[in-house]
Amino acid sequence: MIAAELLLLLLVVVAVMVTVSRLIRVPYPILLLVGGLALGLVPAVPHIELDPEIVFLLILPPLLYVTAFLTPVRDFRANLKNIASLAVGLVIASAVAVAVVATALVPGITLPVALALGAIVSPPDAVAAAAIAERLAVPRRLVSILEGESLVNDATALTLYRGALAAATAVAISPLASVGTFFGAVVGGIAVGVAVGWIMVQVRTRLTDVPVEITISLLTPYAAYLPAEALGVSGVLAAVSCGLYVGRRSSRIMGSDARLAGRAFWEMLVFLLNGLVFILIGVQISSIARAMDRATLFDLAGIGLAVSLTLILVRAVWLLGMTLRPRLLGRSVQQMRLRLAEALVLSWAGMRGVVSLAAALALPIALPSGASFPARDALIVVTFTVILVTLVGQGLTLPAVIKAVKLGGGDNAAQHEEAHARGELIGEATRRIGELYGVWPGHRELLDQLMTTYRHRSEHADLHHEEPGSDAEQELVEHRQIRRSVIDAQREALQRMRDRGAIDDDALRSIERDLDLEEVRMEA
Repeated sequence: MIAAELLLLLLVVVAVMVTVSRLIRVPYPILLLVGGLALGLVPAVPHIELDPEIVFLLILPPLLYVTAFLTPVRDFRANLKNIASLAVGLVIASAVAVAVVATALVPGITLPVALALGAIVSPPDAVAAAAIAERLAVPRRLVSILEGESLVNDATALTLYRGALAAATAVAISPLASVGTFFGAVVGGIAVGVAVGWIMVQVRTRLTDVPVEITISLLTPYAAYLPAEALGVSGVLAAVSCGLYVGRRSSRIMGSDARLAGRAFWEMLVFLLNGLVFILIGVQISSIARAMDRATLFDLAGIGLAVSLTLILVRAVWLLGMTLRPRLLGRSVQQMRLRLAEALVLSWAGMRGVVSLAAALALPIALPSGASFPARDALIVVTFTVILVTLVGQGLTLPAVIKAVKLGGGDNAAQHEEAHARGELIGEATRRIGELYGVWPGHRELLDQLMTTYRHRSEHADLHHEEPGSDAEQELVEHRQIRRSVIDAQREALQRMRDRGAIDDDALRSIERDLDLEEVRMEA
């Protein structure tokens, strides 16, 4: 159990390391992992044992849910074949390849245990990769594939992991039954997730209390994950399908206050969960390193390096095959085709993280017979080595790969789509204002002001299409500076009124919220 003081220390370290990561432009999961390694070497820091149940039951469901909630369903559907190939086919191929290597290199390991290791290290975690890809403005399609893969691959890996553990603990299970169990887990998990999502939509449609809505949103991933696990189906897919279902309908079930407050709440929660997990991974690696003799540690780290290279090679070959397969199968699957540059970036983005950590720590200590679980310590060290090599090694070099293949800084499709939508909305607003002149003839002055406002917005929408550095772009920047200056003057006047006692703090916060919303709209 982590003491309150230690938890506060970790939160302070997370805040400091994330601030530093932004200054030096390194993805925060990488720096947090390194920070955790350093923290674990400090003698005064007590030994921390991260319970895998905490990761599986408390941390994983909300992270999966909110990622699915924010995933554009159109992009997910458009890339579904590529996502399925990576999240199912590649995970299985990676697990089998790792099992072969582990059987040859790890002393005393059995084939089922080797396959369990393969399942543990096969699913990539897209947190760091997606952060790098978005910062360098790679095509949105690649980010969608990375995020979609990370949503589904955990279900494949954990199902394979449980089957391997069943075989390792001498529970009779046939290959046919394993396939049936996999598809049952998939279909059942999706069904539970959609059912819970439908219930939550009905509940939230009837709510108007913002704190209650946010509380319900926090409980939703657990409401999907826990029943699915209790029924023996995929809790991962339940949380994912629930997030996709609710996210698609969020605009209809949430008011503006709930959306603003909910977004801030979930951004903070995801930040804290990811931050704590990645720093604890580093602390755990240091703790195991201190407890193990150096010769054994270096031997197992070498095996972990071999497993990491195997995973990188299998992923690269698989993605290369995805670039060639459409040519071999004809035009009917051209929409699946990845360009070579895209395949290179995706192949180097296979970083391991949270799920691999939890699965490794969840390995049983003993078999039903009472004997020790074969090579358990070896599997944990190998897994941590894979996390360290892929997250730090690939994470730090991924920007160079993106720049080398010239994929960064050139994705304007989303910006053009958003600008087009803004233009359509402005046109609809001016059309409606024109109709309202006949409905409210006594309010022509207000309607004239609204018409002027929206025409001004239309001019600004046109400026969004201009090239950076152009005169039109400079005009847009200057307009924002002028409006921000006016808002800042109102804020200062509001604070002076509060300071001299003309208004109290409640009035200040209420008016300040309106100014904040106006500033947010200005930046849009």
